[in-house]
Amino acid sequence: MVDEHIKSILAEADDTMNKALDHFLGEMATIRAGRATPGMVESVRVEFYGSVMPLNQIASVSAPQHDLLVIQPWDKNALEPIEKAIQTSNMGLNPANDGALIRIPVPPLSEERRKDLVKTARARGEDAKVAIRNIRRHAKDGIKSLHENEHLPEDMRYEGEEKLQKLTDDHIQKIDDLLDRKEAEIMEV
Repeated sequence: MVDEHIKSILAEADDTMNKALDHFLGEMATIRAGRATPGMVESVRVEFYGSVMPLNQIASVSAPQHDLLVIQPWDKNALEPIEKAIQTSNMGLNPANDGALIRIPVPPLSEERRKDLVKTARARGEDAKVAIRNIRRHAKDGIKSLHENEHLPEDMRYEGEEKLQKLTDDHIQKIDDLLDRKEAEIMEV
């Protein structure tokens, strides 16, 4: 049976790993697949009224068609700064400002661009796995110091480390599953 202190270390590690997984999900949403999604541009930073803020804080973004994004700012004065921010964001998108809203046609992806996006997704997935492993290392160090300071039995320490490893394996498997789905989504023509 695992000690209460070890249980709290495991619970904290699980919580932190879930946060890392949520962050990874957010990053996957920004990677473009075959169709236009609001997540593609929501994190674009816009300089407006002397401060820099994410696009989704000054406008609503929608995708009425699979190849079109529509951005409707809450303040008409934000049209030009939004347009400029999208043009300079290095996303390869060309916004069209009609005085009321911004339309962004999303061109179909070339095979080469799809492969680049898959590489980007894989790199972000590897970063997420590294974050999960760092959380595991930190928790394992906590279990080890608890074992030494509180003189816990060896089997309790090993049981805690086994549970920690299972937790780590589960989260890494979730990342791999998400990556496989995202890759299939990107490569779909």
